[in-house]
Amino acid sequence: MTRIVETEKQKGATMKISVKKEVLLKALQKICNIIGNRTTLPVLANVLIETGDDGKLTFTTTDLELRISTKIEAEITEPGSTTIPAKRFLGLVAKFKGDSVTIETNENHHSKITCGTAEFMLLGLDPKDFPAPIEFVPQRKIKLKQSDFARIIDRISYAASIDDARKFLHGILLSVKEGNLTAVATDGKRLALVEKLLDEAPEGDDGDIIITIKAATEAKRALEKDGDVFIEIGSNQAIFKIGDTVIVSKLIEGVYPQYRAVIPTAFSKKVELPCREFVDALEIVSVPLFDSSAYVKLTLSANTLKLDANSINIGEGHETMPIEYAFEEISVSFNPQFLADPFKRLDVETVTLKMNDATSPIAIKWRC
Repeated sequence: MTRIVETEKQKGATMKISVKKEVLLKALQKICNIIGNRTTLPVLANVLIETGDDGKLTFTTTDLELRISTKIEAEITEPGSTTIPAKRFLGLVAKFKGDSVTIETNENHHSKITCGTAEFMLLGLDPKDFPAPIEFVPQRKIKLKQSDFARIIDRISYAASIDDARKFLHGILLSVKEGNLTAVATDGKRLALVEKLLDEAPEGDDGDIIITIKAATEAKRALEKDGDVFIEIGSNQAIFKIGDTVIVSKLIEGVYPQYRAVIPTAFSKKVELPCREFVDALEIVSVPLFDSSAYVKLTLSANTLKLDANSINIGEGHETMPIEYAFEEISVSFNPQFLADPFKRLDVETVTLKMNDATSPIAIKWRC
């Protein structure tokens, strides 16, 4: 039997619960990713565990920007609350071989954790030190199918900035107008946009918010196979409700760029490309040559697409593929990674490439 022995004898238990191991593991995997290796407060490295009157356990983590809570069924022998080092707890549960995990916590918040023949003692902190949630008053509410939410995040999040000084470019714009949801991400060099007619009219006024990429990513992580995502929007926070999981996130302040101003209102040329075949051709010519100096040039001529990749430091590569194209010849150069990113996230057979000339923005369009 594996055992870590506590030097101080346990006093009277203040909480005792039992949960199914796989259910517990799934819950911890939903909430532990936001915990960094270094935290400003020791308790932020812990997961808050609370019993409820509904017979369920609530697990909560926070980094002060994001707060994630999820509920699971449990056998509650003694109600109470405690905090446990989150990543150590997750690591233990992932390795446990038994079917059920028992947690017994004393008044010093030392928790004895047993599963099968394994027994551990983890030293926790007083749950009173765990940050309380900020008061929230919803002003607008949006409902989306989980599959639609996942598709939106997958198809635009790559375009958000990770290093721009303009913080509003680090997030995703969610704009609601007349029953339509528009989601936008941009880093100033590329822009990804998805429009979705909502199945149900949103509650509250139309308006825009900017959510963090971390909030969008964690909400996507919490998705189940079926069901809906309920988004409640306040003055400076948004809440994502997904089944028994609730994610509370601060909104990014600032005014999002007038993104429609950079999208041409009309295009003089277009070509339909088979998505998978184009990605394969792009990877053939660009992946071996990829470095900071690399670029790929697309030349469209009569029924032929030629791809030419070049790197000053490595070399060059060429590939051609048949297409249906009846406009005048045109050549356009791209950062190969920027060009590949949207194609890799699509699960469609074909996309349409629209353009005017070699220096104007191009559009990559598809049908969901």
